[in-house]
Amino acid sequence: MQTASTLPETGFLRVNQIIGNPKATPPVPAIIPVSKSTWWAGVKSGLFPSPVKLGPRVTAWRVEDIRALIKSRTVTPAEV
Repeated sequence: MQTASTLPETGFLRVNQIIGNPKATPPVPAIIPVSKSTWWAGVKSGLFPSPVKLGPRVTAWRVEDIRALIKSRTVTPAEV
């Protein structure tokens, strides 16, 4: 599984890079293991970050936003 430390400092990620794609060759591990419909529902509700349109058919998310999401969702032992 990819973690925030293995992500680039800046750039963009497509949805399959975030939620993973086990059918790809080679398989793409999930950063946030949810289904595509759950991801888009989370975007719509504000649970997940809003995307950036890079073109008419290209939607991506800023790496910085995904890092912030991972950091905000990480539970430390003191919180358990």
